[in-house]
Amino acid sequence: MKLLQAKLAQYTAPQEAKAAGVYPYFRAISSEQDPEVIINGKKVLMFGSNCYTGLVNDPRIKEAAIKATKKYGTGCAGSPFLNGTLDLHKQLEAAIAEYIGKEDVMIYSTGFEVNLGVVSCLTGPKDYILWDELDHASIIEGMRASFSKAIKYRHNDMESLEQKLKNCDPDRLKLIVSDSVFSMEGDVADVKTITELAKKYNAAVMIDEAHGIGVFGEGGRGVCHAQGVAQDVDLIMGTFSKSFASLGGFIATDKEITNFLRHHSRSYIFTASITPASTAAALKALEIMQTEPERQEHLWELTNYALEGFRNMGAEIGNTSTPIIPLFVRDNFKTFAITRDLLDEGVFVNPVVSPAVAPQDTLIRFSLMATHTKEQVTIALEKIEKVFRANGIIK
Repeated sequence: MKLLQAKLAQYTAPQEAKAAGVYPYFRAISSEQDPEVIINGKKVLMFGSNCYTGLVNDPRIKEAAIKATKKYGTGCAGSPFLNGTLDLHKQLEAAIAEYIGKEDVMIYSTGFEVNLGVVSCLTGPKDYILWDELDHASIIEGMRASFSKAIKYRHNDMESLEQKLKNCDPDRLKLIVSDSVFSMEGDVADVKTITELAKKYNAAVMIDEAHGIGVFGEGGRGVCHAQGVAQDVDLIMGTFSKSFASLGGFIATDKEITNFLRHHSRSYIFTASITPASTAAALKALEIMQTEPERQEHLWELTNYALEGFRNMGAEIGNTSTPIIPLFVRDNFKTFAITRDLLDEGVFVNPVVSPAVAPQDTLIRFSLMATHTKEQVTIALEKIEKVFRANGIIK
């Protein structure tokens, strides 16, 4: 065995979980991503999706994707920098710029590549990137690729952020980067105070709205709009893989910034453009989000109902106030076992274990879609209470 293979063969955690019958990943779904999916020929309720709008199986979006494929083909065979820019891409960029309220928008092939490509190249070796300790992995990878000094502040702690800002050289660039909705814990960033501190210390602000768009604000415009500070946020990031029911991502900002990014952001320049189908799907989803507010209203009704249900059963859900509801288990093996038991009961949820979180913070991630019914949520609550009691998580 070669040295590389010998070293990697020492990693046996997946094999151990499989041997114990609790391996929870790569569960193959053989149906559309709806509130109910089929796994191993069995119908189960899906509470592990990030499509908060529930649009991923909408026939209007499917038809838009089919039409775009017939017109443009299945791919662009190049990056937007060269041959990969379609008029359809420009149409989507313009629509999002108007929707978010920014001068310009750039589309990347994934949301991960937005954060990687933007965070890594905006600031220089003597500058600062200040980040929330629970920021998404894509933001962290962007910082790792940057030559700037990365400074971590305590989660959603504005006193901690201000102290870090005070310690920065006032003459150097400072970029504050935060999720708007934290993807595992489900709590919401204090973007308003972040923008106030940015003004006080002459910093720029970038907010990742991956889990905020489609959920918060008028027309689902996100947390920045809901808190009334979208114009004070320099860069607003979004992804198409969640509420937009597609694939790809965008950055919405000033034209001076996009001009620089278009010629320096490596994950933009050296990656093929998103497909025509993905582009058309996102464009149609954007239209639906703005014209069907009842979808967002229903999502919040379900969210408040589920939050009350989990609190009443005695589940520990942290500080969430969103359709992302963490159910803390605080034990790696039990988290895996509960995930298995819930699937056996017909409920699909996602386990979050170390190293994604600390071993004492492991959790089940329960997430809602606007297409869930109250009856489906009720069934899930009953099944989760049953499994949690059997595993000693609640009394």
